[in-house]
Amino acid sequence: MISLSKCRLYVIIDRAASGGRDLADVAAASIRGGADVLQFRDKTASARAFMKEAERLLSVARRADVPLIINDRVDIACAVGADGVHLGQDDLPLAAARRVLGPGRQIGRSTHSLEQARDAEAEGADYLGCGPIFQTPTKPDAGSVGTELIGRVMDAVRLPVVCIGGIDRGNLAAVLEAGADRVAVVRAVCAAADPESAARELKQTLEQFHARV
Repeated sequence: MISLSKCRLYVIIDRAASGGRDLADVAAASIRGGADVLQFRDKTASARAFMKEAERLLSVARRADVPLIINDRVDIACAVGADGVHLGQDDLPLAAARRVLGPGRQIGRSTHSLEQARDAEAEGADYLGCGPIFQTPTKPDAGSVGTELIGRVMDAVRLPVVCIGGIDRGNLAAVLEAGADRVAVVRAVCAAADPESAARELKQTLEQFHARV
């Protein structure tokens, strides 16, 4: 099984955020810029179209030896041989997802509170998403949990925690100062004029911060 313990930059390849650009090109640029993990998310595609795109992204990821996580769709993660699946609070129970996926793939769970983080760890998640740290248009109804939750979750669980939600180069320092080891971004890379440069800037900031602490 892959591990996210050494991950710093987790890039979500999201069709809506990518502005019509070829997703395989965005994924490749993200990897060149330093993405440690990719996640594929498309909330509007049919199952057939989602699977076809997932196969393309997996090919890009495999060439670079970067894990690909599938958002929500446990069936498609299995069908294409992806490295794992990321589930929201209203998606499959973790035990059911594990029965389908088997023991060799990562299962992440989105969490929005300390209680949810503890529950996800107890239920067998391999890593946690923590957020939305800031308000984000990709989750307009979710509100935000603020940076203060980061340290509380980091202290309470032993799993890798990926902070997510409105994180970009302008507020990344505040997220790191609050205790984050790793972050997930969507628009900060996918919507950037130059996704490779955007990813590289974020990755450098992450590495420089953690080199000092």
